[in-house]
Amino acid sequence: MTEVLARDILMRARDRGVTVTTAESCTGGMVSAALTDVAGSSDIFHRGVVTYSNAAKQEMLGVHAETLSVHGAVSEEVVREMAEGARRAAEADFAVAVSGVAGPGGSEQKPEGMVCFALARDGETLTETVEFGALGRANVRMAATHHALELLHDALAED
Repeated sequence: MTEVLARDILMRARDRGVTVTTAESCTGGMVSAALTDVAGSSDIFHRGVVTYSNAAKQEMLGVHAETLSVHGAVSEEVVREMAEGARRAAEADFAVAVSGVAGPGGSEQKPEGMVCFALARDGETLTETVEFGALGRANVRMAATHHALELLHDALAED
């Protein structure tokens, strides 16, 4: 199902003449991998960034230290800055960002399965938080990957 979604994203992006990039934390490059698993993706997807640490988020995407300090890495504020930074760095039309608690563990405020997403495009960045629940690390990462692809798909389907 992820493969079909990735193919459709790339087809829609190609039809519209736009490019896509990713900024990932808890998914560790799985969104990028899903897109690049499709032959011919290189004309749409030029780069993706995995910024697992806070330092990497700051250095590679321009996430502000204050944003991380006040809101934490798993927050809509941070994924907004991740998506916007990735879009700028890649000079892409669309960027999707993911940061979450894959597990095991978490906290009362940020439990296992809580994942934040952002989708940045010209003049607009949308954010949301999804509670997938304590599905286990692999399943949370797969669910987050699929959801990030759905966000790109839906954005590319809009006219």
